[in-house]
Amino acid sequence: MSIFTYHLIKTSYLSAFKGIIFNPLSKNIKGLIHAEYMTGMTLGSPVFSTKRVLVRQVAIFAQWENEQAIEDFLANDKFGKKLAKGWYTKLNFIRQWGKFEKFKIPDNKEYLPQDLPVVAVTIARMKFLEIPRFIKWGRPVEKLVRDHPATLLSLATIRLPKTVSTFSIWESEKKMRDMVHGHSSVPYPKRHFQAMEERERKNFHFEFTTLRFYPISEFGEWEGKKNIISNFIKS
Repeated sequence: MSIFTYHLIKTSYLSAFKGIIFNPLSKNIKGLIHAEYMTGMTLGSPVFSTKRVLVRQVAIFAQWENEQAIEDFLANDKFGKKLAKGWYTKLNFIRQWGKFEKFKIPDNKEYLPQDLPVVAVTIARMKFLEIPRFIKWGRPVEKLVRDHPATLLSLATIRLPKTVSTFSIWESEKKMRDMVHGHSSVPYPKRHFQAMEERERKNFHFEFTTLRFYPISEFGEWEGKKNIISNFIKS
């Protein structure tokens, strides 16, 4: 059964720019189904801000044929060894909404108890002419996710010219679903729900999917924090 991973690392500006121009994730990596190499962004920040795009922060979202393929890549590949020194989590697929053709999404849908942590990944290919509209509706949602008390980690990423993505870890599936449907006890709780309605009215994207996972393991450190998921489970 295939398995997904999400990786976060900080690197030099030179390495980051090289990665943007020459994607270090070769199609010939054994056991790799597909991977997206992306640059970090600050959720909710102004579009024209130095904080918007964090060039030195690199995010990798990948699907593998099996767990052994991940271990071989991290141990033996030059770029894989760099990723092994960062923060990453291994993910089992639960369900999907929408479609993104390069990933091979399993047909099965797994059940997750609603009181366990859950990971959400969105990924989209933008329509250029819809970008202003997308920003108008998307930034309030970014702030909602960023500031929500039930998020353990949340961020946005981009790969120019048109791929955008979000990654978030939630205390539980129930709390995440409450946010999605506008039922959270936070200011302006319906921001996500209203943005979904606007997308249904007129799509922002050529391709769009929301993927939901449960994390099966976690490694490394991000922004000075270890065991971001594990500490919550233990508590």
